[in-house]
Amino acid sequence: MKNEKEKMLSGELYDASDPILTIERVNCRKSTSEFNNPSTSTDMRNAIIKKLFGKIGQTFTIEPNFHCDYGYNIHVGENFYSNFGCILLDVNRITIGDNVLMGPNVQIYTAGHPVDPKLRLSSLEFGLPITIGNNVWIGGSAIICPGITIGDNVTIGAGSVVTKDIMDNVIAVGNPAKIIKTL
Repeated sequence: MKNEKEKMLSGELYDASDPILTIERVNCRKSTSEFNNPSTSTDMRNAIIKKLFGKIGQTFTIEPNFHCDYGYNIHVGENFYSNFGCILLDVNRITIGDNVLMGPNVQIYTAGHPVDPKLRLSSLEFGLPITIGNNVWIGGSAIICPGITIGDNVTIGAGSVVTKDIMDNVIAVGNPAKIIKTL
């Protein structure tokens, strides 16, 4: 029988109020609170991210304020930049390739809730992994929904809501995001 964390990571419905998951989220909030403190040095911020994330490349910049659920489900390649206000809800794995730039207030949500109201009232939720390829630019205030894959060499326009996979070498914009140009 799977525990709640195993269910969470496998994309099954799970109980987020599980004591172990609750402790892990609280510990993550303590780390991100220190990261977001204006008096924290850049070196200390980088050390927090290296400890918090499952993987991070050698060259990265994450501007405060930054928020995530657990941190250990976030795997990031080389030369990553995230502007102010990034939110990564990482109840499942978030994989980000090399040379990815994210504008301010980008939100990446692996977390979801059942659409059936009776099931939703049970407080169960789920998470689906998100993969973002190499050489991707995500414009400010874009939202990436659970289970999405964004290919290589993609630009996601500011304010877009990505609800379906985006193939390589395109520009996608809008709500919902649609491909407007092939590169």
